[in-house]
Amino acid sequence: MQLQTQRFNDALRNTGMIAILRGVRNAEAEAIGAALYDSGFRIIEVPLNSPDPLVSISALRKSLPADCIVGAGTVLKPAQVQQVKDAGGELIVMPHSDGAVIRAARDAGLYSAPGVATVTEAFAALDNGADVLKMFPAEQLGPQVVKAWRAVISRDIALLPVGGITPEGMAVFRAAGASGFGLGSALYTPGLSAEEVRQRAVAFVSAWKALA
Repeated sequence: MQLQTQRFNDALRNTGMIAILRGVRNAEAEAIGAALYDSGFRIIEVPLNSPDPLVSISALRKSLPADCIVGAGTVLKPAQVQQVKDAGGELIVMPHSDGAVIRAARDAGLYSAPGVATVTEAFAALDNGADVLKMFPAEQLGPQVVKAWRAVISRDIALLPVGGITPEGMAVFRAAGASGFGLGSALYTPGLSAEEVRQRAVAFVSAWKALA
């Protein structure tokens, strides 16, 4: 296992979840990031289709402790990888499994979490250097697919269902072999205050700890 992957997995084990701040605005990014960190989150992504995402990534990276990994989601093209790195990002999360983007992240020294929906995509992503696998969309795949994949994908490789995950819905995925989760609108939606995000984050962390 690469040292790079180990650091990511260490952060993932701390809470088991990636916070997805789709739509976050620069003025609120630091406060929301602090609320998430204080609740126990150690991996945060800002999707690139958010307002001024690179500015938000930079603000989060500068304001949060070094043990919190900050990165970008919805990364679609290789050229965007360097932009994320220049902003201080360390993680590239994708909705797809484009090998060129994965290799660009690897070459830039960033973690990558490509979106995969089939075992063929999963193994191709790993061959291109993916650190973890984002199982997307989780609503469509379901826990039965996680269980089937675990029969052929080593537990050294993190499987992260993303899409429609709630605190109440984590147990069945975890039992099937999920390593953690990516959390979207159930954790953060534009317009929520930092305190509201904190309350949701605490609920997720409590649910995760109950599964340990």
